[in-house]
Amino acid sequence: MIVPKFLFATLVVAFISAAPTSAAKMPAGRITAIESADKFCLMLPPEPNSGIAEHEHDAVAFCTLPNISGATGAQQLPQGFITTAHFVQDAEKKWVQVTGRMDGKKYGLSRSDGGGQYDVKAPSGSSCAGYKYYVELVEPDQNIYCIRCCQNKADCPVNKSTYGCEKVLGGIY
Repeated sequence: MIVPKFLFATLVVAFISAAPTSAAKMPAGRITAIESADKFCLMLPPEPNSGIAEHEHDAVAFCTLPNISGATGAQQLPQGFITTAHFVQDAEKKWVQVTGRMDGKKYGLSRSDGGGQYDVKAPSGSSCAGYKYYVELVEPDQNIYCIRCCQNKADCPVNKSTYGCEKVLGGIY
């Protein structure tokens, strides 16, 4: 009789240990954020010298400053990566965005890389702190980037990734 109880207890402990936790569902560094032109994050490949589109599935957040609110696990952008940043907020439509220029060489991005798009679907589990949706395009060949975080899906167009930043989000570069 002791053996079956012990076996049952062992199986219960093994099952509970194998159950996923909420921390296991969200990979670290997958939350971007926008607070201002000086305080924001961008998704980038997890390692330097990588292609943007090739890492749409595993990109991680890099921020202009450490410890930006909500951007849990984000890394810091290399010094000099952001060369210009323009912040715009539409309080009525409930979105914020940053557009600007970058020096992709500071992270080993190739000037021949046509770029790609990150959003709530890729990388999986990613989000923008305080918003339901986001869309980001990074274009190393043009040395520009853009990111918008939105409450309404229609304000974050994710179906135009090949159009580029200037046509998708507008803004100043």
